Amino acid sequence: MKFSPCTGECTEDGTNCKGCGRAHEEIAEMKSNIASLVAFAKKMGYENIDEFANGVAGSIKYKMGEGH
Repeated sequence: MKFSPCTGECTEDGTNCKGCGRAHEEIAEMKSNIASLVAFAKKMGYENIDEFANGVAGSIKYKMGEGH
């Protein structure tokens, strides 16, 4: 499956967003994961949010086998 980012044209009817095509269930889980990362960054008091976000992205790529 290929990830489709938000287009800003969100819809809530049906099972999938008509803007990005993702399932509403997938979108809800992604929002939950992002909220957890934001809460963690706030708890840690990170001032360098860009570096944190890039570090998370790098970790995901590495764990998925693309950072080797």
